[in-house]
Amino acid sequence: MAITSANQLELLQTAEAVAREKMIDPSLVVEAMEESLARAAKSRYGAEMDIRVSIDRKTGKATFTRVRTVVEEEELENYQAEFTVEQARQYMENPAVGDTFVEEVPPVELGRIAAQSAKQVILQKVREAERDRQFEEFQDRAGTIINGTVKREEYGNVIVDVGRGEAILRRNEKIGRESYRPGDRIRCYIKDVRREARGPQIFLSRTAPEFMAELFKMEVPEIYDGIIEIKAVARDPGSRAKIGVVSYDGSIDPVGACVGMRGSRVQAVVNELQGEKIDIIPWNEDMPTFLVNALQPAEVSKVVLDEDAERIEVVVPDEQLSLAIGRRGQNVRLASQLTGLDIDIMTEEEESARRQKEFEERTRLFMAALDLDEFFAQLLVSEGFSNLEEVAYVELDELLVIDGVDEDTAGELQARARDVLEEQARKALERARELGAEDSLIGFEGLTPQMAEVLAEDGVKTLEDFATCADWELAGGWTTVDGQRVKDDGLLEKFDVSLEEAQNMVMTARILLGWVDPEELAAAEAAEAEGDDVAEEGQE
Repeated sequence: MAITSANQLELLQTAEAVAREKMIDPSLVVEAMEESLARAAKSRYGAEMDIRVSIDRKTGKATFTRVRTVVEEEELENYQAEFTVEQARQYMENPAVGDTFVEEVPPVELGRIAAQSAKQVILQKVREAERDRQFEEFQDRAGTIINGTVKREEYGNVIVDVGRGEAILRRNEKIGRESYRPGDRIRCYIKDVRREARGPQIFLSRTAPEFMAELFKMEVPEIYDGIIEIKAVARDPGSRAKIGVVSYDGSIDPVGACVGMRGSRVQAVVNELQGEKIDIIPWNEDMPTFLVNALQPAEVSKVVLDEDAERIEVVVPDEQLSLAIGRRGQNVRLASQLTGLDIDIMTEEEESARRQKEFEERTRLFMAALDLDEFFAQLLVSEGFSNLEEVAYVELDELLVIDGVDEDTAGELQARARDVLEEQARKALERARELGAEDSLIGFEGLTPQMAEVLAEDGVKTLEDFATCADWELAGGWTTVDGQRVKDDGLLEKFDVSLEEAQNMVMTARILLGWVDPEELAAAEAAEAEGDDVAEEGQE
């Protein structure tokens, strides 16, 4: 087959027909034809030649050209596609390295094998273009709901026809024991779209929390309009869910709007989710208040939030414990997911026993350390004193409010407490030195003798050792392992050293050792602060 004037227009007609069928740009098909013809020409003229083909987009005429590039003499490798400046002078005026010389060559005759090869190149390019179009289309739709038709089920995974492609609903993304037959209509959430060698892979989900949020957006106009916002969703797919909503219009009740007239709106979502029970909860910026709402229908007596540990302690009446926990821990688990906090639930009786134990431990501490009788030690604990430091260094007036305590008694109490603390510091210092702690560490500002002792026991004996510590190694912290938050104990955690204080101490040690330039550090912190300000302005 030769590219002659008789079939030049057929190239363009074929390209347009293929483009219409595959819904891709006709120019992509023409480019594929150009590449396939160039490959055929190379097999005719030689694989080392740089043969290019250009098809006129109006007439369909195919022009075959040979391209040669001017290179340095020592870089000349391919004599068919490159030549030196000296050789180029035969064809060009004033050639320079990097210039190209283009000359037209006669069209090639396409034999049966060459024509088949050209066809394969065109089909491959068309498939790639079709895959790119499909990927771009569905990538833009990721995070939305799509309606499709079930084509088949493979090993529990459902293959769904979504119009211009196929998507997969994996078995772990189905609700409960859902089963589908070919031809069934199905509504899913596009969870992820990935570009893979075999084409774009579209992954669907019906268990994702975002699926429920998108369903509510479809059913509740106020959510779609932005008057009501879904702040958090937690699901036990097919069984129960909790959703936190907030209204930006004081005249609109977010819970009532989501429930709808006689529950019509929420019921539409429930039906789509196979009867999943949904608790709609008013969002509150105050996390303890939001948690109390999230644990409904259980009543909460007391909430204690530990922001550093991202944990919250909830006290409920004895008869409300099972209701707060829920069947198989479902209620507390969903509340934890909704708030992003680990929740410890205890009864009023358990909390009372724990507080009584703490009261007794502090009473014994004051009795032993300050040589007090039990009644007087209990008075101190009752007034909120929990350790010797508070007694030793508190303002005198705070001790005088205790019944039976005058200025002399208060002064004696503080003197005893300071004597005990000084003795403890002396023993800790001796122990730290025995363990090999150097003066550079012992004298470091911010470290007490007791801290130096604990560090030395762990092998941190010099300022260099201390400077290599991570802040969480000193202050402690939390790590998420397999979805569970695990406590990391810090060396100085029992001394109430915060993460920020640990960071400052470690950085100060590095500056003293010359590891860090304070000017560079200040410049980096200023740049980071400026970046944060810019980010905040962008959000506004």
